[in-house]
Parts: sequence; structure tokens; C-alpha cells
Amino acid sequence: MSRETASSASTRGVVVVLHGGMPVSKEPTSAVQPAVLRMVPVARAIRRALRGTGVVVLRPRFRLRGWNGAEASPVHDLTEVLDGISLRFGRVPVVLVGHSMGARAALSAAGHHAVVAVAGLAPWLPAGEPVGQLAGRRILLVHGSADSVTRPGDTWAYAERARSLGQVAAIEVLNGDHAMLRRAHLWHSIAAEFTLASLGLPPAGAGTTAKAFGAAPAGSHRAVL
Repeated sequence: MSRETASSASTRGVVVVLHGGMPVSKEPTSAVQPAVLRMVPVARAIRRALRGTGVVVLRPRFRLRGWNGAEASPVHDLTEVLDGISLRFGRVPVVLVGHSMGARAALSAAGHHAVVAVAGLAPWLPAGEPVGQLAGRRILLVHGSADSVTRPGDTWAYAERARSLGQVAAIEVLNGDHAMLRRAHLWHSIAAEFTLASLGLPPAGAGTTAKAFGAAPAGSHRAVL
């Protein structure tokens, strides 16, 4: 878990940042795996944007590296995290920010009563992935045009299927790669500004990605940054 130590009485919301993984693996995760480390600067950017707001940022680790088919291993872990947040902080809004497999887990767990919004960064969304659990949630899907690991087309198709269920936006990061290393600052800004907007807080700085989010839900269009 995060080192965040805020008390339940002073907490206005919680952001959970989720790392990626592999389609199949029963190997335990570790703190030094690239997929885990990749989310450190994302969580840092979100925490910086939320400083002084009373919002807690958590960065849990999944037990196993893999999704593992019907087991959907990270979804079970995330559900435990969400239940724990409710026990610790009470009825506070929770925003999920996930990358790759973590994005798939976050979107799968969006129906949890505590979740108000989900951001999927370079998400892994196989064809036919369910969307019913997104009803009433604020959803942002971001994919890089140069991603060679997960398919941007699958993300845009998922967004189209989900649009009738809630506020769904899609952003394409030009030349963005799967690891979010190329144009890293933009990826981090998108994640931070989405959490602010989802929790009803004013945007940091110019709020350019928040403006893009506001324009994205119309029709079949997606913002391009």
C-alpha cells in the first residue's frame, strides 16, 4: 500500500493507482518489476496535484503478475482493496487509475459501490470485454498511437460500446508508447487532471487535458493530444 497516513476523518476521497502485468503468470509481483515501477511517477504526479485536498493516493500491488484467464486474479485483489478503503475511510469517492492489465482490472471493478471514476492508460481490453459495470461512472480511456503491446483499436471500440452507460471519453496520445515513456509528462498530466475533475476539484495549471476530456464524449470522436 501507499505510505499515505491521512486519517479517515480528514479524507475527502481516494485514488488507487494500478500497475500492469501479463496475460498469464502465477509468479508473485515485486516492488522492482518494470510494470510496478512504471506507475511510481504517475502516482507521484497525481499526489502532487492533489496536495492539500484531503485525497489519499494508494499504489497497491497485485499478488500475481498475470490476469490468468477466468481467474481474473487482479480483479479479486482490487476488490479487496476497495472493500478495505470503505472500511477504513467510510463512504468516500474512489477514482481508479490503471495501466495495461491494471486498467482492465480497474474497468472490471468499476461497479464497486465506492468507485466514481476510472482512467485506463494504454489499457488491455480484448474484444468482447464487458461494459455493463461502467454504468453511471466517469470513464477516461487513453491510448498511444504507437502502442505495439495493446491495441488502440480495441480501446476505441470499447469506448463506443460504453458511451451509452455513462460519461466516457477517449484520448489518443500521438506517438505515445505502451510504457508511457514517450511524452511521459503528458501521460502524467492526463492522469492527474482526470482525478481532479472526477473529484470535483479545480484543474491544476492550464487544465488542457481536462478541456480535452470535456470535448471527447461527443459522438464517436476522441481527443488527440
